[in-house]
Amino acid sequence: MNELKHVLKLTLIEKKDVSIAIFFGFLAGIASVALMGSSGYLISKAALTSQMTTLVVMAACLKLFGFASALSRYGERLYSHRATFTMLSHLRVSFFERLTPLAPGIFGKYRSGDLLSRIVGDVESLQNFLLRVFYPPVVLSIVFLSTIFFSSFFSIGIALVMLIGMLLTVVIVPALFSIRKRKTVGQVRAMRGSLAVEATEFLYGFRDLKIHQQLGKKEQLLKKEADQYNEGQRKEGLEENLAQSINSLVALLVSFFVLGVGAYFVAAGELEGLYLAMLVMISIAAFENVAPMAAFPAYFEESRKAAVRLEEIVAVPGAAQGIEKLPDRPLEINLKEASFSYPGETALAVDGVSLQLKPGTKTAVVGPSGSGKSTLMQLLLNVFPVDQGQLSIGGKPVETLDQEAIWQEMNIVLQENHFFFGTIRSNLSIANPAASDEEMERTLAQVQLELFPLEMKVEEKGQNLSGGQKQRLAIARALLKGKSLWFLDEPVSSVDSVTGRAIYEELFRQGHNDTFVVISHDLVGLEKMDQIAVMENGRIVEIGSYNELMKKHSYFYQLKQIENSVFA
Repeated sequence: MNELKHVLKLTLIEKKDVSIAIFFGFLAGIASVALMGSSGYLISKAALTSQMTTLVVMAACLKLFGFASALSRYGERLYSHRATFTMLSHLRVSFFERLTPLAPGIFGKYRSGDLLSRIVGDVESLQNFLLRVFYPPVVLSIVFLSTIFFSSFFSIGIALVMLIGMLLTVVIVPALFSIRKRKTVGQVRAMRGSLAVEATEFLYGFRDLKIHQQLGKKEQLLKKEADQYNEGQRKEGLEENLAQSINSLVALLVSFFVLGVGAYFVAAGELEGLYLAMLVMISIAAFENVAPMAAFPAYFEESRKAAVRLEEIVAVPGAAQGIEKLPDRPLEINLKEASFSYPGETALAVDGVSLQLKPGTKTAVVGPSGSGKSTLMQLLLNVFPVDQGQLSIGGKPVETLDQEAIWQEMNIVLQENHFFFGTIRSNLSIANPAASDEEMERTLAQVQLELFPLEMKVEEKGQNLSGGQKQRLAIARALLKGKSLWFLDEPVSSVDSVTGRAIYEELFRQGHNDTFVVISHDLVGLEKMDQIAVMENGRIVEIGSYNELMKKHSYFYQLKQIENSVFA
């Protein structure tokens, strides 16, 4: 039950609706019991008396109990469902608040299909927590205890039989099936996650699978995953039916036992025969209400496992979060002896790196593929927390700063940039919602996309744009934001060299007093950079200006000579 503490806390935020729902549920349950009990009493009384007054009163009571049961059931449904929907709202908000700071790095641990399965499916599964897990045992316990207390005035023996029946149907049988369910529910959820992963990969990789003639093989794998998930669901359904059958059988046997014990007490003179039918009908009505407990094991384990899977995501360590804002002055960034390795990996992606970025300077980070350049960028952006070392911005440790405030002051262009389904205008307005059409058009012209109308459609993930167009649109978005800290990771790698240099010149011209950090495998045009950091195997092996590095005739010089020989 510890796994559901957070869900229970969010549920009890609406304690007023939950309390009213429990109250109406009790009224509905006790009214149905009273209806059946008074029916049994009326039958017995009618056989023993001819007084019409008594019979009319009893008939009126029957109608009253029936009306009260229907009205209370409506109130129960109204308030319990309202509390459920509100709880789901609180759960989604709470979950996404905890997830948001982890989002940049969470794909390193979870695949997108599995994430989607958890974020959508598991959250939706928790809608059953109040209605099927928390609520039924509470209401049933109150109804049963009230019924047993009433029955004890007529026969202690029958009251004890009903108490034993309550323990069996409300506690013992559901507990046994919960133990059985715990062994299988995790497997079915894992199957659903696996199916979502394979379906996502199939959709995103359809073109490549078709090109390489592997579509049929992938379809067979997807069908196999679907069949396994369907079989798991079928077994779950059979298990739930078995629980319902056994619980109903126990309830029926208890009612028969009440009849047998009551008949014995009547024969022994310990119970007046007038009340036997009433007590039997009360027992039948009370145990009719245990039907939700048959489904309790399935919903309990479903809710518990869903809560565990959601908690696994938000329990992933993320960057440290503070509340302080950045100083209102040109910002200096210092990285000291920073080391970092990706989760589950022993090798260091960044190993003991120190880098100082002074306001208004231009820094290039170069090196062979896999040397740690992009990882270094992620550390500077505080997407990943450093395992060792210290990152400070504006003289303040990054742990004390609000992460969103950090990103708010940065113009960021990464290797992969996301574009949303919509238009050029909607994708540009993400950076600056207040920007006018004239500003957007001027920004597009600066990256040589002036032929793109703002109304032009952008498909999901920018599928109708070329690689170079995506990069230029991302740069336009950064230009429109207009901040003084620039972080560019291979921003023009898919653009021809002439256009790329023209874009760099425009960026440096417009942001001549800005701070630039550029990651590039292209060594051309680095003469304009204030410092060049050369990386290899996660370390900075050289740092200095272009002329300083060329004079050393060391690593950078060798890279430059190789580039010149290849493109000579």
